[in-house]
Amino acid sequence: MEYGNITKATFLHRPNRFIAHVLIDGKEEIVHVKNTGRCRELLQPEAQVILEKSSNPNRKTKYSLIAVYKGSLLVNIDSQAPNTVVFEGIQDHQIPEINEVITLKKEMTFGRSRFDLYFKNGRGQQGFIEVKGVTLENQGVAMFPDAPTLRGTKHIREMIRAVEEGYQGYIFFLLQMKEIKYFTPNTLMDPKFSEAISAAHDAGVKILAYDALVTEKKLILGNKIKTVLP
Repeated sequence: MEYGNITKATFLHRPNRFIAHVLIDGKEEIVHVKNTGRCRELLQPEAQVILEKSSNPNRKTKYSLIAVYKGSLLVNIDSQAPNTVVFEGIQDHQIPEINEVITLKKEMTFGRSRFDLYFKNGRGQQGFIEVKGVTLENQGVAMFPDAPTLRGTKHIREMIRAVEEGYQGYIFFLLQMKEIKYFTPNTLMDPKFSEAISAAHDAGVKILAYDALVTEKKLILGNKIKTVLP
């Protein structure tokens, strides 16, 4: 996927999960943060960030914060982007594990959960895909989540039930960065989520992790990354 009008800025502080204060050409500006997660290891004072200018003149904030430099590593933090990238990747036949897809839809309900993607393939199989964007990295290891996620654990349990009822199920972790050695659930942050991921794997849910090529204007599906489960 590609962004429109891009601007560089310097991060100052984040008073709440929805907005941040940045410096654009020496002027302080309040911007929307396209990620309600903590992102504490990324959004540090003086960090260089990438903003997208809104085309809506009536919006309260002119810009959205979409990416941040962690040293030389550019990390996309747009929480809406992973669904689009995976959707496009399936359409373009870039994900061998999810192939021969003839029907692909966004946001489909199963039970008490709404999964990100629904598909039907040429073999008559139906399935669901839950996409998780990953922005947390430590010494080349990508981890999810960066904060406890009851909703994420609920979705995984529901995906197990879908597989038990005959659907195919995928938990797809899109690492919104490059230079990653492997992906693993963040057991220290959320042990229940990690337990649910392991239970899903044992139940036949497929766990996938792909990295992404991140530029200041684009986020593109990259390569499959090794997954280490607890």
